[in-house]
Amino acid sequence: MTTFFYQEQHQRLLQQFWVAQAKAPASPAALATFRAIILHYYQHHERDFAWRRITTPYYVTVSEIMLQQTQTFRVAGKFEAFVEAFPDFATLASASTTDIIRLWKGLGYNRRALALQKIAERVMTEHNGVLPNDITILETFPHIGKATARSIVTYAFNMPIAFIETNVRTVFIYFFFKNQTAVTDAMLEPLVAAAVDQADPRAWYYALMDYGVMLKKTVGNVSRLSAHYAKQSAFEGSDRQIRGMILQTLLDQPETPVKILPALLDKDPERVKKIVHDLEREGFIKDKNGILELP
Repeated sequence: MTTFFYQEQHQRLLQQFWVAQAKAPASPAALATFRAIILHYYQHHERDFAWRRITTPYYVTVSEIMLQQTQTFRVAGKFEAFVEAFPDFATLASASTTDIIRLWKGLGYNRRALALQKIAERVMTEHNGVLPNDITILETFPHIGKATARSIVTYAFNMPIAFIETNVRTVFIYFFFKNQTAVTDAMLEPLVAAAVDQADPRAWYYALMDYGVMLKKTVGNVSRLSAHYAKQSAFEGSDRQIRGMILQTLLDQPETPVKILPALLDKDPERVKKIVHDLEREGFIKDKNGILELP
């Protein structure tokens, strides 16, 4: 299908949806046309990612943790190297912190890297190496909340579960709450559940993700209309930036005296001291008689 005929058909579907939505909001007719719009777009604009090609529970878990608060293009550049080095839960569970952090570099929010290893450890010690497909159990794992547990179950086991994340929220607000503000997830959840493709929920959510990305590029950040929207704090000069600088220093210089660290980073000594303490408490680094190193 040429671009012209695709766009023509897409516009026709959109017009059908707005007419159906105006007559009876979220009616069966509106929902059916909505599904047709999303899947029609996906058929012609599907994005290709390594974690979509191989949907094992391990690959899905790694990708979902990586994708938390991180742009897809950054994850795409890291995912394959990570799973090549740590191809399964067993390998990741036994890996060194240094090796994990080295490969995680560039993704930010390094707590997720250690949480991912703790997930692997629990899978190995508590579940015989098999990731459970029970949402309630997954929610007890480190760094796995309501949305991530449901996305893992959906993508890894192709189970028709309703979940909301940024792109899903964007799409549903755009189509069903176009002129409203302070839209809550509780308002969205019944619609998300009603729209889930029971036959292939995995592909359905991929389609929603891709459509949401397109909307952000063409109509702007629709998620601003959400009651849950919060602008991300600046990275430059933040504690997150200094944490990353400390870990990078220890990757480059495995044994660094703590007393010279503020000078190396050109940062306030008291602030560095506090962050070093936090990193040590969280298990990222070790202080051996004033010498800092990665575990």
